Amino acid sequence: MQQFQDQSFPIKIPLEFANLIDKNNPNDPLLKQVISVNTQHQDAFSASPLADESNSPVAGLIHKYPNRVLLIASRVCAIHCQYCFRQNFNYNEHDAVSNWAEIEDYIRQHTEIDEVILSGGDPLSLSDEKLQSLIDKIEVILHIKTLRIHSRSAVVTPSRLTPDFIKMLNKTTLNMVMVLHINHANELSNEFAIAIRKLSNISLLNQSVLLKGVNDSVPVLSKLSLGLFDLGILPYYLHLLDKVNGAEHFLVSDEDSVKLHKELSKKLSGYLVPRLVRDENLAFKTLVT
Repeated sequence: MQQFQDQSFPIKIPLEFANLIDKNNPNDPLLKQVISVNTQHQDAFSASPLADESNSPVAGLIHKYPNRVLLIASRVCAIHCQYCFRQNFNYNEHDAVSNWAEIEDYIRQHTEIDEVILSGGDPLSLSDEKLQSLIDKIEVILHIKTLRIHSRSAVVTPSRLTPDFIKMLNKTTLNMVMVLHINHANELSNEFAIAIRKLSNISLLNQSVLLKGVNDSVPVLSKLSLGLFDLGILPYYLHLLDKVNGAEHFLVSDEDSVKLHKELSKKLSGYLVPRLVRDENLAFKTLVT
């Protein structure tokens, strides 16, 4: 194995998230997610573990599952998580806003698609005006019933959840789902709690990534699930690490992951236990049934 430090993904930490970090604790679980460290390259890790580009029939759109498509709504994230599987993605060629005409034509031709997912980057890095324009265009495609937004910005920069943004989401005619990305209860700030409770008629779900040294324990995951539920957010997925170069030190083995999940299931009510899954490019594999 060769020692290296990945310099390709710059550190980016918004002030609101930085304020939650314990500056006196080098092992703070929020700090660990955003700083790059020396790690050891492993053959199973690669620059693009999910090969998203190979499932992109139209620039800016990813179609992996029959009934839904994912749009690269933005090239920008508020934060750079050092385990991000899409950190090497070719955003210059994949942008849903600039490629909308081709995307709309593709969606209209595939009437089996009933759900559109806005991802990125992070769709909340767009202005309200650009987001509203995108939502308006999706709403008029008659076979689209559900709009899903995947966002980490909502929790790391809760100031982004402005009254105008909340009003925009609350008024859409589509079935609205927001999937948040929260890995640790320490991320649940008072500002986030106040803002997220103002969303109505929207299904709120959370997906976490299981990260060694951050949340790979029953007490930490239990506190997260309970904290999410208090805010009306349902724990949805607990992802095994996508094996992107530079994230080797976050890896929790399959054996330890399954053992941890089973112990979590003994402690919490079933609806508070997220599904333990691995993204295998064209399907989510559930490790514990």
